[in-house]
Amino acid sequence: MTILAIDTSCDDTAAAVTRDNRILSNVIWSQAALHAKWGGVVPSLAKRAHQDRLPWVVSRALRLARANLPNSANLFTRHSFGVGGPNSPNLIAAIAVTVGPGLAPALEAGIHYAKQLALLHEIPLIPVNHLEGHVISSLARPNLPNSPNLPNSLALIVSGGHTQLVLSFPSHRILADTLDDALGEALDKAARMLGLGYPGGAVLEKFAKQGNPQKYKLPLPLLGRENQGAFSFSGLKTAFYRLVEGKELTKQEICDLAACFQSTALDHLIRVVSKTISHFNHSSHSNNFDFSDLLIGGGVAANIELRKRLRKLGKQFDLKVHFPYSKKLCTDNAAMIGLAAQWAFARGEAAKTQAEINLIDRQPNLTFPSL
Repeated sequence: MTILAIDTSCDDTAAAVTRDNRILSNVIWSQAALHAKWGGVVPSLAKRAHQDRLPWVVSRALRLARANLPNSANLFTRHSFGVGGPNSPNLIAAIAVTVGPGLAPALEAGIHYAKQLALLHEIPLIPVNHLEGHVISSLARPNLPNSPNLPNSLALIVSGGHTQLVLSFPSHRILADTLDDALGEALDKAARMLGLGYPGGAVLEKFAKQGNPQKYKLPLPLLGRENQGAFSFSGLKTAFYRLVEGKELTKQEICDLAACFQSTALDHLIRVVSKTISHFNHSSHSNNFDFSDLLIGGGVAANIELRKRLRKLGKQFDLKVHFPYSKKLCTDNAAMIGLAAQWAFARGEAAKTQAEINLIDRQPNLTFPSL
């Protein structure tokens, strides 16, 4: 099944074409420069930028995949949506779109555009949970045979908006969730405190490589309470603010502070994941699951230090750890939405009639249920 997927959950306008677990194209237009001067994403600006760029992004995704939408002989369709010619080898069978979680105005832009396409070309529209996209992103393959299905897996989502340990397949259930900030958000805010700009998580990582993670003492969140199925980064962020507030910092001090914050944040993450897995292994629920795989998704999954620690954790619990094959699949993208749409379609979640399509709406606070 060949799917055209659209994601506008935050500040990246993305479109992709996927078939099964293979990615035929994956186009992302970033709004980072647009929001940088505000120090964060402005929802109204994001919505307008999505509306402006969606036709071009969708057109490019279709052309790169040599894909074609039905009814493409229609001149309005060809010029407005930029689809390929009638001899295109890949015929789009359905449209997929992120319905949540995310910024409500941004989600609205993508959903409205996807509805237009689905109705115009008379094909199903598949609403997709952005979080399921992150879970499945590590199963993508670049023009290779499909990945094997993993009926019982653990998944760790580490992004700017979410930090969750999830029991996955065939459904998704939260084992541990953040009480406040997500890991990616905390890293971005720490970078901003050090004057490293927005978004700053990746920049913080670069500075941390040159720093001493033992130079400054920061409190480890929820110390002694890691088996309660919760992450927390707000207290660490507050302690870090007090440490750097009003100080003129040298470059080496910035590197040391970046290393200390990143190391402490990752220490907390790994401790909670480890304690939660151990607790789950000894609970009554574990009798129904036999997991041997850990799927990693989200923007922070690109962090090299985090990858090292997760591989070590995998060896500790005899888990095979899966990362997205490309860092482009870690951040928000539409390819993972196309992959997740295959599962959603199999569950019967596609809207096939005009009435069903019109009912699809944004769900900014969409999440998974708890176990």
